[in-house]
Amino acid sequence: MDFETYQKQSRKTAIYPDQDKNWQYPALGLSGEVGELLNKLKKVIRDGIEVNNEEFKQDVAKELGDVLWYLSNLATEFNLSLDEVAQNNIEKLLSRMERGKIVGQGDNR
Repeated sequence: MDFETYQKQSRKTAIYPDQDKNWQYPALGLSGEVGELLNKLKKVIRDGIEVNNEEFKQDVAKELGDVLWYLSNLATEFNLSLDEVAQNNIEKLLSRMERGKIVGQGDNR
């Protein structure tokens, strides 16, 4: 599935107040889902979970899916295409790599 298709399909399942003028809801949801993902990853350290364990990988995949859903709906709230966001990000990173600026600090390297 490509990002454009995902973005359209995920929007069909979006049920929250003031859609199309409520970026706060998906932004907060994104934060919460990233927290849930990080909590699962933290347990690798605490519980010694094997990261190549299929059950663990499936749990991570589910959380990543939730992160993607909120990211998609946040982009939609700003009328941004995930395809374009992804393309622009890769172009930025490749440019940094070509210029020897892939590491370091600052948005405008």
